[in-house]
Amino acid sequence: MSESPRRGGVLRLYGPGSMDHVDPASSFFMLSGQIIRLFTRQLFAYPPIKGLRDWRDLNPVADVATEIPTVDNGGISADRLTYTVTLREGVRWDTTPERAVTAPDFVRGFKRMCNPVLRSGAIHYFTSTIVGMQEYCAAYTAAVPADNPTPADLAEFQNAHEIAGLRALDDRTLRFRLLRPATDFIHILATAFTSPAPVEYDRYLPDSDEFRRGVRSCGPYRLTEYVHGEMLHLEPNRSWAKAADPVRCQHLDGVHVTMDRAATPADVGRKIRSGEADLSWASPVTEPYDLNPDDPADNLGYAVNPYLAFNMVSPNAGGAVTKLGVRQAIAFAVNKTAMIKIFDELAAGTVMWTAHTAIPPGNYGYRDYDLYPTPNDEGDPERARQLLVEAGYGDGLELTVVHRDMDANPEVAQQLEQDLARIGVTLRLVGFGHAEHYPHLQNPANARAGTWDIAVAAWTPDWFGDNGRAFLQPMFQTNAVHGTGNYGCYSNPDVDRMIDHALSLTDPDEAGAAWHEVDHAIMRDAAIVPVLVHAPTIPHLRGARVRDAVAMPTVDRWFDLSNLWLAEPDPPAPTVGSGALR
Repeated sequence: MSESPRRGGVLRLYGPGSMDHVDPASSFFMLSGQIIRLFTRQLFAYPPIKGLRDWRDLNPVADVATEIPTVDNGGISADRLTYTVTLREGVRWDTTPERAVTAPDFVRGFKRMCNPVLRSGAIHYFTSTIVGMQEYCAAYTAAVPADNPTPADLAEFQNAHEIAGLRALDDRTLRFRLLRPATDFIHILATAFTSPAPVEYDRYLPDSDEFRRGVRSCGPYRLTEYVHGEMLHLEPNRSWAKAADPVRCQHLDGVHVTMDRAATPADVGRKIRSGEADLSWASPVTEPYDLNPDDPADNLGYAVNPYLAFNMVSPNAGGAVTKLGVRQAIAFAVNKTAMIKIFDELAAGTVMWTAHTAIPPGNYGYRDYDLYPTPNDEGDPERARQLLVEAGYGDGLELTVVHRDMDANPEVAQQLEQDLARIGVTLRLVGFGHAEHYPHLQNPANARAGTWDIAVAAWTPDWFGDNGRAFLQPMFQTNAVHGTGNYGCYSNPDVDRMIDHALSLTDPDEAGAAWHEVDHAIMRDAAIVPVLVHAPTIPHLRGARVRDAVAMPTVDRWFDLSNLWLAEPDPPAPTVGSGALR
């Protein structure tokens, strides 16, 4: 007999790291997504699905919108270029006094994505789809002072300029005009970037300390405390009503995350098994345990994890990694099979194999090919060494590799150090904390300054199914603005044109073939070295009192915290000095 959800208890998460950004307009880290899902909402959202087996079942549902727009219900025009969305009543901000979330709040949220201080990492999803969004972003950048802009500078531009293809017809109606039909537009509108923004956000710089202290909630929980790299706490939002939220629940008395940079996967496992924590935060668990039948199947669409990103604007070693021959040499040198062994030791049973393409299997546009084959995927030092000599580096060179200093990442960097040493490349390894790594990569100023040449990174798609753009646009389309997902500032006008062509196709077979051609062009440029194809993450260990913890593929299979509940109250507080989670 199944249990019924009970109200009560504080969910406790423990592990290393922090959110990349609290601001939904800027955040692009899957770990952050599970927290953002608790305090903000979108027009459309993904519901938790137990035992998900088919990506065709993973579709957004109406969230703040009253329904999914279609041609039949009048929400989409016959030419599929106009979307009209009606907002449901009863969605409120936790302001004093509380007030309704309105269509102008959503418009403000879209405008904030274009801010030049910390732009949305997936801005191309929107600039290539919504009429006037590209022009709005360009004008925003041109109008705002490049150095030390103030919140007033940003608000002045946003409030005086409009995105041509986005209008609030009234407080409860939005209208979008598209540049071209987009079969994935509802998926795009379900990303956290599209969250509404209250007028209070005009007072803050994006994701600043002031923003984090002033963040408002329209979800079931509200952020009450956040110390970057140390802790965060959420409490129930009294302005939220279940009757107005078809996606989330409010079963908990709170959510508390303890961030311990020194925590290892074994530490996290011990905390959960002892009952001192309920779920892991930012770290997989190495201890063996039974797989949960509620976890999604591993064939929904894989991540490329890890991959090596090249800094295409690095001045180091005479601009070595800007040269195709050097990047190709590194591609041939990497022992990908050895990388699998590293991950096997970290998380036995995780589904993975060697990667050769920018789009991994299970995703739109994937085709099986390998431009840099080596025997048993163990590397080809002789061929790599010859390419390095031909590129003018016969005497060797020194490069800087950045990586996260947790889980398998240090070992991956060390293996890469061994692989490249065989061809005369010396690596300087720089480890960043979980919360610092991606924000460092998202700032093109760091790339131009040469703080790194190669980065160990990972990419999971923002949605599944019709998702060709979910890899290739943010990772490779020209974008050198702070907040970018194109970490190495890769820019190829031909690739940009090919991406634009692929976006114009609505026939699934034609679009899939076009995305493959983009993938092939990127790999000819050796823009990255795909290392492993990886199930988005391992099935995470759950504490004994956790119920209905459903892994969400759209947040890298971290759990949907908005629907789980605790089977028993909080345990007594541990005594001081016990080392328990507090």
